[in-house]
Amino acid sequence: MRSEIIFEVNEAEEGGYFATALGYGISTEGETLEDLRRMIRDAVDCYFDDAAHAPKIIRLHFVRDEVMAR
Repeated sequence: MRSEIIFEVNEAEEGGYFATALGYGISTEGETLEDLRRMIRDAVDCYFDDAAHAPKIIRLHFVRDEVMAR
């Protein structure tokens, strides 16, 4: 059991956010950051059906691409 799970969070082009767990087959999305946080917790709970084996810390890593034109 790992004590931490990390989600990479990106802004969706159509609005909202999507997140993917690094090293696990967990992905989810939400319209707002509050929605996304709730969906991530729910997805982790579903993936780890036994709470004793679930990571105790969920870390969100926000990825933001920025393009500048000259």
